[in-house]
Amino acid sequence: MRAAGAALDAALAAARAAGARGEVPVGAAVIAADGTLLAVAGNETEARADPSAHAEMLALRAAAASLGVARLPDCDLVVTLEPCPMCAQAASFFRIRRLIFGAYDPKGGGVEHGARVFAATSCHHRPDVVGGVREGECAALLRAFFAARRP
Repeated sequence: MRAAGAALDAALAAARAAGARGEVPVGAAVIAADGTLLAVAGNETEARADPSAHAEMLALRAAAASLGVARLPDCDLVVTLEPCPMCAQAASFFRIRRLIFGAYDPKGGGVEHGARVFAATSCHHRPDVVGGVREGECAALLRAFFAARRP
């Protein structure tokens, strides 16, 4: 799990950078089975004018491209926030081995909350899920971002 900790550090750095750019501060990283960091991304929905440019989507696509493959069955996705339904479904389609996330998202999550994508009978691949890793740190980043934008 040491590699996952380093990946979460990278994801948090990407989340902070995204927040500094005015994006919702979410970061994601993909690591190979040997712990190699394959890709790191922060949200870019505003910069790309693309509502699908979530950190998870960008990191998964970059990792697959770097390996020249369509699926990542020996890789882990590490995210600062519980993935939304779109990103959870993408994680399933990419066939990731394990999903590790920090803060829970009761309003928009798609793993432990809301759609619960991996629990659906239509889900073809269910990764191992570890939630709440450094939850306080990940949640504080989001709370601070939104508090600064609300009167």
